[in-house]
Amino acid sequence: MPSTNATTLPEPHAKSARRAEPHAEPLDLAISRAAEALLAKQAPEGFWCGELQGDSILESEYLLLMWILGEESHPDLPAITNYLRRLQNADGGWSLFPGGPPDISGTVKAYFALKLMGDDPNAPHMQAARRVCLELGGAAAVNSFSKFYLAALGQVSYDQCPSIPPEIVFLPKWFYFNLYNVSAWTRTMILPLSYVVTNRPVRKLPDAMDIAELFLPGTRDRTISDGAPLIPRSWKQFFLSVDRFLKRYDKSPIEPLRERAWAKAQEWLLHRMDNSEGLGAIFPPMVYMLIVMRLVWKWPADHPRVVKAHQELRDFYIREGDTIRLQPCLSPVWDTGIAMHALAETGLTEESRGAKIATRWLLDKECTVASDWQKNCSPTHPGGWFFEFVNPHYPDVDDTAMVAMSLTRLGGPGADPACRRAVNWLLAMQNSDGGWAAFDRTTDRPILEQIPFADHNAMQDPSCPDITGRTLECLGHRGFRASEPLVQRAIKFIQTRQYDDGSWFGRWGVNYVYGTWQVLAGLAAVNEDMSKPYIRRAAAWLKSVQKPDGSWGESCATYENPSLKGKGESTASQTAWGVMGLLAANGPTDPAVQRGVRWLIDHQAADGAWDEAPFTGTGFPKVFYLKYHLYRHYFPLMALGRYRRLCEQV
Repeated sequence: MPSTNATTLPEPHAKSARRAEPHAEPLDLAISRAAEALLAKQAPEGFWCGELQGDSILESEYLLLMWILGEESHPDLPAITNYLRRLQNADGGWSLFPGGPPDISGTVKAYFALKLMGDDPNAPHMQAARRVCLELGGAAAVNSFSKFYLAALGQVSYDQCPSIPPEIVFLPKWFYFNLYNVSAWTRTMILPLSYVVTNRPVRKLPDAMDIAELFLPGTRDRTISDGAPLIPRSWKQFFLSVDRFLKRYDKSPIEPLRERAWAKAQEWLLHRMDNSEGLGAIFPPMVYMLIVMRLVWKWPADHPRVVKAHQELRDFYIREGDTIRLQPCLSPVWDTGIAMHALAETGLTEESRGAKIATRWLLDKECTVASDWQKNCSPTHPGGWFFEFVNPHYPDVDDTAMVAMSLTRLGGPGADPACRRAVNWLLAMQNSDGGWAAFDRTTDRPILEQIPFADHNAMQDPSCPDITGRTLECLGHRGFRASEPLVQRAIKFIQTRQYDDGSWFGRWGVNYVYGTWQVLAGLAAVNEDMSKPYIRRAAAWLKSVQKPDGSWGESCATYENPSLKGKGESTASQTAWGVMGLLAANGPTDPAVQRGVRWLIDHQAADGAWDEAPFTGTGFPKVFYLKYHLYRHYFPLMALGRYRRLCEQV
């Protein structure tokens, strides 16, 4: 349990003891306990990997997948069903994050999965779920990626799903829409779905398992292009008209062209599954590929690739009691990079065993494959790191920046060549607007957001302030300074994305506290003048949303309602971000920093980490959120270590 006694901090100019004995200062003791606990979580191979928790769609979609494949008798499914039931809200719905409002897509899929697994539709929890579904518009109101599941199980026609012709593999780079102008995750999802929506496999269910009761009258037989005018007056209407044409084309395609498209699409997909933990190494495309392999390509259940694909999804399992929950992917490179960065702040050295085995493990994960990312940037040698254990086709800027920064601090001379390659790769990935995106060098194309299957709210992967801030922080550790032209371009991008109140949006973390911290930390690392007005506005905003007790907290609801920015249940990770943001802007003498540090010390749990219930990670804003279970540990440790280090420099 957290301590209930407020802590008196040492004066910022006082040197803190390096070893936390029983009589040591509370700050030193908190850092020592947290560092020891974090090192204890390191795997013998050298990595850290905490649980990555998502919402109910992981369990419901997995159950629906197994029914689509005809494997509903698998012995793991009852335990997954148990966990799905426990995620139901008191109002009957299922939410995108704990405490959030019910989500129509998540609620429909959960109800359907539970009904398939034998739950009585007249049971109170099912009646409550059905009531929520109908209040939210019924099953016809689910997003396009949910409709694929409903169509594959015969609940709606594939005419309700967006058309995705396989011929998209032939679209050239100069064409406004092509595979390399959309985000990497969209790319890996839509190509397997082109097989599904074009070939239209259907598992026919008994009438008793039908979910007609979830549809409002007259909505079940609609098509996606119903209501689209003959003369489009918006890009959305234009794409719906295109979809109507594509559905006609699918009935009588140019056969030689289609056969070539199927062959090229299969080659594309299988190549990106080779030497990987599945297509994209993330849950959605891995699920879609199983449907393609079994129901479209007609591969048998014992085909080596099918067996491997099933096992890769089961690797996401977390068994606990009579339940199994699923993760959307695994996060070892990300967790290891941040853990090392945090430990570097505590004074851990490159000679320590923890640093040595982590360095060796990370160097072994360096990306050496020139894959999708090379399509949009100038020729450069592969470098950088991906997020998961094995995903060589998709290194990303965020992981690369974090790992290169950590190895610069703790990797020793042997890590320097890999860090140089990583920096060269990062520089090649800088967008023309001066910022950085996650997986590709891209140009913002807002028209693409109007495509019918863009309702996962992440059709693109444009530059964002938080990744740009982290990249600047990495470059600062590698000796880059604010006066250099490429850094100036990044700073100008950051300035154009600042809100009037001084904050920045957080694309990959919740939300404005995350974005503002990342930017301020990056600016400080490249020695930007922190007295500039735009930085003072940012620091003032962070102070304005700090709670009287010194903490910060912000909800996922801020993505839907920006008026809630900076508001929410206090969390250790967000308090750490707030502290580090103000440390970058104001230094350790700021009373707001000291209040935040005091809150972290006073709320440290008995295990050396911190307790944290809310989700503070972001997958797709407004659509999918995450709880990184190690955020509650290494970010507070990083903040406390950084505070002590900066105090010693005053």
